[in-house]
Amino acid sequence: MTPGARLQSAIEILGDIFLSGRPADRVFDNWSRASRFAGSKDRAVVSDIVFTVLRRRAELSAATGREDARLLAFAALLLVEEKSLEALDAMADGSRHAPEALSREERETLATAALPGGEAAPWVRLNYPEWLHAEFEEAFGGDLEREMAALMERAPADLRVNTLKSSRDKAQTALSEADVATEACPWSPWGLRISAKANLPGLAIYKNGGIEIQDEGSQLACLLTGVKPGEQVVDLCAGGGGKSLALAAMMENRGQIHACDTDPRRLGPLMPRAQRAGVRNLQTRTLGPYVEGEPDMDLEGLRGHADCVLVDAPCSGTGAWRRNPDARWRLGPDTLAGYHAAQDEVLARGARLVKPGGRLVYVTCSLLPSENERRAERFLESHADFASIPWSAFWPEGLLPPPAPLGQGLRLSPASTGTDGFFVCLFRRKKLS
Repeated sequence: MTPGARLQSAIEILGDIFLSGRPADRVFDNWSRASRFAGSKDRAVVSDIVFTVLRRRAELSAATGREDARLLAFAALLLVEEKSLEALDAMADGSRHAPEALSREERETLATAALPGGEAAPWVRLNYPEWLHAEFEEAFGGDLEREMAALMERAPADLRVNTLKSSRDKAQTALSEADVATEACPWSPWGLRISAKANLPGLAIYKNGGIEIQDEGSQLACLLTGVKPGEQVVDLCAGGGGKSLALAAMMENRGQIHACDTDPRRLGPLMPRAQRAGVRNLQTRTLGPYVEGEPDMDLEGLRGHADCVLVDAPCSGTGAWRRNPDARWRLGPDTLAGYHAAQDEVLARGARLVKPGGRLVYVTCSLLPSENERRAERFLESHADFASIPWSAFWPEGLLPPPAPLGQGLRLSPASTGTDGFFVCLFRRKKLS
């Protein structure tokens, strides 16, 4: 592809994202599958343009005074990639597959465009919705600028070594022999961070189940469950099952994990993944609707029997904005309120399964207090038979703990821990007197 064709493809992808509201990764993947002429370098360049615009959409919109996909793509090349107007003219020459030439109005806009300076509002400079500013200010206080700037960066690729199949040292050696350089993650005892892009699914250690792709923050959420061999464990919102597989390794294939979800399509790939990983203590359950105060027929046999229930709740995903930068612009107040209701519901549903002395572990990939601390407070107000447990009580002895704000719950963030943003809060069901 020519530079102009790459730019035009990026403009078309951005136009689809803006118009349809569909997730950017899905739109880009659809374009990749339909564009067999595009090589890996072409896809990389197009992806860079698309995701630069999505990460810095507020800045670029302020710089140009427009929300037009075409103009924002040009502005990203000019203001972020620091290409010249002459270089843009060369790409937009109106030839086949290239963008139409810049109009006089577009050229005048770009010629005077500049990224917002320090006097601009933080939500403009740091690219997040203004309506969320109060929440982020509550979460981060004086660290707001550093934390929100980190959410604009690209996320690293982390691996979890499957201890049912390998050790971290052996996995690192195998990856090195395959020309994949890694370094140990700073907090997770199973984590490896990749130094450069790699075709992981093509590697023998991946095909054999020795490694899984999983952010270090997600690994730490699993670590804090404290699950042990022989326990009865419920992963209530299992989705694709990445955390279920990590729990199975912690349990050394002893005991039982019930991986549950309301959508069978999300659970579908889990059993093949479990087989590849050598997991034998896992079963899946598709759940129907939950109505508080009525029997939960899909889980009634587990009521009051679980040693640990993991509630990886549906949430805004604000902690994963580095990976999904378009998600920051798709989130609205009504959607967030819907997440709050879903979080309260799934916590109540999970609480019924915990046995006396057992624990309930609440996890989100959100940085918003309304999804984290407020939901934990609301849960305790309505469940007098549960008490909060400090996360440090379940941190393994001898393992360096991550830096975290004071409080019962653990909050991870790109700026403080180098992970995706996560919140982990633990509750114990009081024993019968």
